[in-house]
Amino acid sequence: SSPQRYLPGFAPQGDDGDEDFNLSQTPTYSQVQRNLERRSQDQVNQKVSELVQFLLVKDQKKIPIRRADMLKKVIRGYKDVYSEIVNRAGRTLQQVFGLQLVEIDTKHHIYILTSNLPRAEGENLHRDNQTAKLGLLIVILSFIFMKGNSAKDSTVWEFLRRLRVHPGERHEVFGDVKKLVTEEFVRQKYLEITPIPLTDPPEFKYQWGPRAAKETSKKDVLRFVAKV
Repeated sequence: SSPQRYLPGFAPQGDDGDEDFNLSQTPTYSQVQRNLERRSQDQVNQKVSELVQFLLVKDQKKIPIRRADMLKKVIRGYKDVYSEIVNRAGRTLQQVFGLQLVEIDTKHHIYILTSNLPRAEGENLHRDNQTAKLGLLIVILSFIFMKGNSAKDSTVWEFLRRLRVHPGERHEVFGDVKKLVTEEFVRQKYLEITPIPLTDPPEFKYQWGPRAAKETSKKDVLRFVAKV
């Protein structure tokens, strides 16, 4: 397999030092791999997904991200595989959202997310747009899944706003986001949007559509969000 590229400040010992990290012993790369084998992959993927959401929320508020907060608030009992979780989350942010986790203070291990979407033209732009739409769809499906297979429209849009995707604004990649989500994804049978009875003003719930259920599994969605 190809050698791992670790984010600055998140490499196991032997890759990047990291002597001042406050664990009784910072695990080496081989120890991390052994620890991973003892862990349920679904649980590790869930942690990656939680960390991606945590980082996006912090970024939306423009709050610098402390490594100590990632460990305390998200990684918790998974410190023995923390480097793997953070690096998978970093790759997901890069591949799905075009965001990079950058260390701005090496002494106190403080990070920010920066945008690094490449400028594409012609056919590449079309392909990149399709990939981005798929990424957005998978993110929505994963959000619904983590909300217990059903999510109110207000919570879906609140979540998307955290990703800098606003229903009332034209997005440079997705175009008319509201139309994409409520019409195109519904027409393609990836999403089902149904009214919630006795709500005034009317509210709607979002669920997986039949195509989503047929083409992918809940496990696949978690694996995608935590993709390597």
